[in-house]
Amino acid sequence: MRILTIFSIGLLVLGGIACNAQKNESCIETESQINSIIEQMTLEEKFNMIGGHKSFYIRPLKRLGIPSIRMADGPCGVKNYGASTSYPSPICLAASWDTIVASNVGMATAKEAKAKDVQIMLTPGMNLYRAAMCGRNFEYLGEDPYLSGQLASAYIQGMQEQGIIATAKHYVANNQEFDRNHTSSDMDERTLHELYLPAFKTCVEKAQVGIVMSSYNLINGVHASQNHYLINEILKKDWNFDGIVMSDWVSVYDGIEAAKAGLDIEMPAGKHMHPDTLALAINKGELREEIIDDKIRRILGIYYRFNLMDSISQKTNINKEALAKTALEAARGGIVLLKNENNILPIDSEKIKTIAVLGPNAAEAVTGGGGSSFVTPYQKVSILESIKKLSGDNIQIKYSEGPFPRFLDQFYENTKFQNEGLKGEYFKGVTLEGEPVAIRQDQSINYEWTKDNLPEGISKNQFSVRWTGKFRPQTSGDFYFAVSADDGFRLIVNNDTILNEWTNNSEIPRSTILKLKAGEIYDVKLEYYQTWGTAAIKFGIGPFEKNHLQESIEFAQESDMAIVCMGFDKSIEREGIDRPYSLPQKQVDFIKSIAAVNKNTVVILNAGGNADISNWIENVGGLLHAWYPGEKGSEAISEIILGKVNPSGKLPFSIEKKWEDAATYNSYYDEDKDKRVTYSEGIFLGYRHFDTHNVEPLFPFGFGMSYTTFSYDKLKVDSKHFEEDDNVFVSVKITNTGDFRGKEVIQLYVSDIESSLPRPAKELKAFAKVDLAPGETKTVKMKLNKESFSFYDPQKHNWVAESGKFEIMVGSSSKDIRKRTFITLD
Repeated sequence: MRILTIFSIGLLVLGGIACNAQKNESCIETESQINSIIEQMTLEEKFNMIGGHKSFYIRPLKRLGIPSIRMADGPCGVKNYGASTSYPSPICLAASWDTIVASNVGMATAKEAKAKDVQIMLTPGMNLYRAAMCGRNFEYLGEDPYLSGQLASAYIQGMQEQGIIATAKHYVANNQEFDRNHTSSDMDERTLHELYLPAFKTCVEKAQVGIVMSSYNLINGVHASQNHYLINEILKKDWNFDGIVMSDWVSVYDGIEAAKAGLDIEMPAGKHMHPDTLALAINKGELREEIIDDKIRRILGIYYRFNLMDSISQKTNINKEALAKTALEAARGGIVLLKNENNILPIDSEKIKTIAVLGPNAAEAVTGGGGSSFVTPYQKVSILESIKKLSGDNIQIKYSEGPFPRFLDQFYENTKFQNEGLKGEYFKGVTLEGEPVAIRQDQSINYEWTKDNLPEGISKNQFSVRWTGKFRPQTSGDFYFAVSADDGFRLIVNNDTILNEWTNNSEIPRSTILKLKAGEIYDVKLEYYQTWGTAAIKFGIGPFEKNHLQESIEFAQESDMAIVCMGFDKSIEREGIDRPYSLPQKQVDFIKSIAAVNKNTVVILNAGGNADISNWIENVGGLLHAWYPGEKGSEAISEIILGKVNPSGKLPFSIEKKWEDAATYNSYYDEDKDKRVTYSEGIFLGYRHFDTHNVEPLFPFGFGMSYTTFSYDKLKVDSKHFEEDDNVFVSVKITNTGDFRGKEVIQLYVSDIESSLPRPAKELKAFAKVDLAPGETKTVKMKLNKESFSFYDPQKHNWVAESGKFEIMVGSSSKDIRKRTFITLD
């Protein structure tokens, strides 16, 4: 069996021009300008440039004409600087399987970044979906490296064409949020190269992304920010990446090792790659100044490539309506119809005259998950409002929230403490020690200190607060006590600690219930500390609200259809923590209670992945997976329900029947608490696991229903035999055989019939989305090359394609294969 070894050829990019070995005059001039600046810089100035500035800036050097560069969080829009267009979460973009949609969202986000005078967007994310519980799954692009790489590249190209620098993150294998700063993702070389690196490689080589951000975790025992193999050997040498390698915020642990390993900028400040630390290392011969020069050269190279040295101000006006339209199209394309028993959807207005809209996510717009990606939207329209608006006077709507009190912004805003409020003592440092720098009375605790003012003498990072006061309820009964904060907090009532999260974390919501007596005075003490990132704390007390369970059941009984809006929100599914596998039991019980009295029950699910739908899916007639669909998501959901838009989303991950069936069941949690998670499933993740090991999923990778049907015909390949340097073109005819206009995602999988190493039963290697009117036929053409048939050989430390026979499969999901053929690699 002959082995075909694949090598990659990279290009140097400066000033927007690809520079190969025969450098043109523009490239030579740019390099000369960069070298001249470096020669004029002092060592201290170089050190200052490789440490972040004011949390979201790269420091300027005015005497040499180097501007200050501003960043903003993504990937759901432009965060940090007030309200912005809230786009569907990336998992929703992945579910669209549409590179045009991804490119348009990248382009629109860039336009808004310009309007906010932002030059670097910290997006896109492309860590793979390993398990439903990962708190940031909604920020990523699913379980498949090819799908993730193609969509991320399209997004990057759309963004960078507008002159905004994109950031591919988090490099690499940050696939869980629990203890992410200290846990090592351990895997063999083949798994690393076949699953977790390819999306980044695509973004570097195809999209020429400007920045790559390292992840929090360790990989095989070495932190990502100081991993020489990943940064210097693979990223910079093998892939010829000439851009900037940036750390995630507070993810550097050893400044000298990070500097030597290839990290170029430490964010949000040079805490470990500190001028004093680096200068001492150079003086002792532990670090060469040339390594620092290379970092400056990379930073300036990106500045020149994106024309930031000429004029830093790119501020432009934006068309909010146009951006909102992009957000709407993305939501329409990504929402997935998973169940539609007896064609319950779309709603037939001749038969359905009353609808009960129920549940916790009905009247509150759930636009995004929580953490650094959450964008405050320009507009928040709920599913309830959208259905009322789009259905007009034809359908009567009845609403009940069910037994689900909400602990969102209104709850905190409405909590006002009597008399003088709570006494707040503000301390420097995180230990509440020494004399307070400031003391003030706070009528309410609802702070996010990027927009609220801290007392004089207290900086946004490294401070702590103790609030004390009295609470006297007006009525007797059960009262909710809720706190949401970034970082640590603890709540004490009458000397009993009732909530305790005294740890570094992204914003975590916690709540409990106490039985209180009217007129009694309760001592309340809330302690809080802030270390870095978002400084925020919210505290609320309120009586247990009326239980609306019976009301919801009655509305469902009286209505022709029940639409139940369930799932998570930004308080539960968020950066810094992993969420539960299942929906809260109260939500599961509620779904079953409603379905028991109304057979036409449809669930709208908000989640970044699976939410163990297996324990209630059989009870309901319909299910729409709506993800976190952005500020226009409710409109898109309502359009789909009412038949104004045909759903076309497809799952970007597999949904298991039960957690035990998942590939990562025995390799996700750190069960022995040794701070190491072994990826024992290897390359058999997601559909690769289900298909290869004959485990039946509940819903397969690539699955999604439509209101119409599609036929596949005349699968052809332009050559049944091809050589190693050939491209192979595969074509298939797709016909809309139903009555609705609709879009179909054609998925092409490749299977190696005989291989020297175990390979998955099939692997996604191409896809296309096509729009068809009823009765219309189009021919879809997809390209394969030698990489499409290759695997990573750990003995050769390289990609190889073995000669032999391969099966080409085209279908509507990884399980629904419509046409097959064979080709031979000679």
